[in-house]
Amino acid sequence: MVRKRGDVVLLAVLALLADGPMHGYEVRKRLDQRLGALRALSYGTLYPALRALQAGGCISESTQERLPGTISPKRARVVYEITPHGRDRLAALLEEAGPDAWEDDAFGVHFALFARVAPRTRLRILEGRRARLLERLEVMNRSIDRTQAQLDSYALEAQRHGVETVRSEVDWLERLITAEHAPRAPQERP
Repeated sequence: MVRKRGDVVLLAVLALLADGPMHGYEVRKRLDQRLGALRALSYGTLYPALRALQAGGCISESTQERLPGTISPKRARVVYEITPHGRDRLAALLEEAGPDAWEDDAFGVHFALFARVAPRTRLRILEGRRARLLERLEVMNRSIDRTQAQLDSYALEAQRHGVETVRSEVDWLERLITAEHAPRAPQERP
């Protein structure tokens, strides 16, 4: 189960390595591309995740020698590759659709990997995320109602902005859920 931010990083790294072997810098660069700049990972987060995956038998590492005559550091590159156990672990993690998948820290990573996920799992995660945000909206609205007279206009606007942001995500999720329910056109065969 993906329970904390570190576990979400493990999921994202496994998904990238399922596409092929990569060295650490390339893994970080592709994670930044896939997850966006707001979820950028430091090497201080990435390398412990790679070590944990290796210790768990999910990935292996090998050394790739530098080509003679190239301008680069003298050190050989470490290349990481997913193992069969890692592929099985990735498949299991991708099919998890419980509350951990729709919480703030995990949802963005799961969403970025939706192309690899079964439709029923995508739908469950989207619906779970929407339900969680609707609960949050209710709490936020009650808080504004309770504290409105005690807040200055800027603090009140900050709370209203938070409500609008969550409401906007709920609207986006509702569009995605509607699209998931829509019948898909059969794929054309060559």
